[in-house]
Amino acid sequence: MRFAIELARRAGELALNYFRDLENLTIESKGHQDLVSQADREVELFIRAAIARDYPQDGIIGEEHASVAGSTGYVWVIDPIDGTANFVRGIPAWCVVIACARDGEAVVGVIHEPSTGETFHGRRGGGAFLNGRPIRTSAATSLEEGSVGTGLSNRAEAENVAVLISRILAEGGVFFRNASGALMLAYVASGRLLGYVEEHMNAWDCVAGMLVVEEAGGTIVKPDPRTVLGDGTLVIASGKTVFPKLRELCEQAFKL
Repeated sequence: MRFAIELARRAGELALNYFRDLENLTIESKGHQDLVSQADREVELFIRAAIARDYPQDGIIGEEHASVAGSTGYVWVIDPIDGTANFVRGIPAWCVVIACARDGEAVVGVIHEPSTGETFHGRRGGGAFLNGRPIRTSAATSLEEGSVGTGLSNRAEAENVAVLISRILAEGGVFFRNASGALMLAYVASGRLLGYVEEHMNAWDCVAGMLVVEEAGGTIVKPDPRTVLGDGTLVIASGKTVFPKLRELCEQAFKL
């Protein structure tokens, strides 16, 4: 965990250098509303090099480069910049995400937001923290008491999200989206959001955040350890008390 925290912070400094020089940044489209920049690729290479140096036998899965097979059962799961659409437009809501999984289950998760200097982290069985201070998910008993983060990708039907949002509103709740799923999961862990839901997320966007939510006392839909790293997963994460209602709404909207 200490290695992952320090690495995320150093990677965040590198990403900030690109963020402060956006006019010279090379940006490409990978598909509808899916962008990648030179910063994403270079920061991921930086993270991979550090892992290869300190944990050379571990596997690596990242968003921008090919997977590396390992021999230890441990796999590092990284997103160099989650929230690239924000990043390339100068919106300071993006983060560096580093997780380490053992046999498909996250054991360490770090989400570092360079623009604010906030580092959310958790270790399996060791609690969840924000800049070293313990955090807890919301104790709210109703969706009327806060906001629910909602995500959308081109791997899911947009109509389903619209249905979900309408049902959240019908329950007296409010929806929130900042275009960084990992960051919104961190906000769930720290009690800023009641919950976060997305019909499908890739592993590098969610396994770190779901671990931190669990360690902060929250509840998640457990991903399948056999498939999550390669295929991604449904994400429903929240404080324990509102989880049943949130899951019910997601089952209706996503036709689960």
